[in-house]
Amino acid sequence: MVGKPKVVLGVSGGIAAYKACELLRRLTESGHEVRVVPTAASLNFVGEATWAALSGNPASTEVWETVHEVPHVRIGQSADLVVVAPATADMLAKAAHGLADDLLTNTLLTARCPVVFAPAMHTEMWEHPATQENVATLRRRGAVVIEPAVGRLTGKDTGKGRLPDPEEIFEVCRGVLARGTAEPDLVGRHVVISAGGTREPLDPVRFLGNRSSGKQGYALARTAVARGARVTLVAADTALADPAGVDLVRVGTAVQLRAAVLEAARDADAVVMAAAVADFRPAEYASGKIKKKDGQEPAPVALVRNPDVLAEVSADRAREGQVVVGFAAETDDVLANGRAKLLRKGCDLLVVNEVGEAKTFGSEENEAVILSSDGAEVQVPHGPKEALAEVIWDQVVARLTPRRA
Repeated sequence: MVGKPKVVLGVSGGIAAYKACELLRRLTESGHEVRVVPTAASLNFVGEATWAALSGNPASTEVWETVHEVPHVRIGQSADLVVVAPATADMLAKAAHGLADDLLTNTLLTARCPVVFAPAMHTEMWEHPATQENVATLRRRGAVVIEPAVGRLTGKDTGKGRLPDPEEIFEVCRGVLARGTAEPDLVGRHVVISAGGTREPLDPVRFLGNRSSGKQGYALARTAVARGARVTLVAADTALADPAGVDLVRVGTAVQLRAAVLEAARDADAVVMAAAVADFRPAEYASGKIKKKDGQEPAPVALVRNPDVLAEVSADRAREGQVVVGFAAETDDVLANGRAKLLRKGCDLLVVNEVGEAKTFGSEENEAVILSSDGAEVQVPHGPKEALAEVIWDQVVARLTPRRA
């Protein structure tokens, strides 16, 4: 890609149009050249002058403006990415059926670059069979349609249909751009990812936990969305922003994580267990805070084993051809312990990395060796956790059974 990546930001007529201003800011500040193409309806929410001022480029809605430049053809032809945020039900329908009655829909027809839609609408509109069929059509053609978030809509309504946070939409766009013209190879696939660290309560104020931040699992979720997957993210304790386009299930303990993963894995093509699941939990839970008594040592804390979720998912695949990936956080004899764990757990791939107070946990970067049940090893050098996530998905894709036509 020579020069600044060229991004077309399409804005359709929903109340969430104002959030696209923040997405535009992130795109321009990160070095992208952005042309905003709003629909006429969207100008009821954000005016043309705002888009022109923020992007530094003219913003127009009609194919009849600056006709000598043939904008309805040129804009799409020159783009490296087209992102529509928000994408209303009407816009999804027009895109799915190839309608072209304004500049944005013409641009979508002429674009030969990756296209991302970030839907925003009321829950009933999102769940309507017509919308779901339009989404399926767009995904089948290779577009990335981000799942909307769950939350407050207009008025007093809440539910699925909220535009994801602009920062998270930006992360999806960045991931799609990084892949260039490569086809989104997880389209039509459902992947389940666990992330974060479980907490095992000792009393109402104390727990046994670990240092996992959830960043690697969230990186796996974001990269899977950018590759077109439907993603279920089972998140234990983490303070991270919700990734755009995922179905998020929050859990606390290992037992809760097990239940959520097994439920989501029923129709999953791949399960990636990136969470740091506690091996043990207190044998007894104190209903009141355990008090310190003068002159007395505390009573020993008896522990019991937690369920081995990775081994269970590996041994009892919910569907034929399901690919299971585990993680091994080791502090010594890293590869030897990793190979033993791979054999013991029965998964297809095991991502092995060395951890410690200043290694991996909480960091933005990681390095690992990906061990395979067939004996292969893939070294992933030190770098961003997103880079490791991409290599993991490459390995998963290589092992997925072909989709039926």
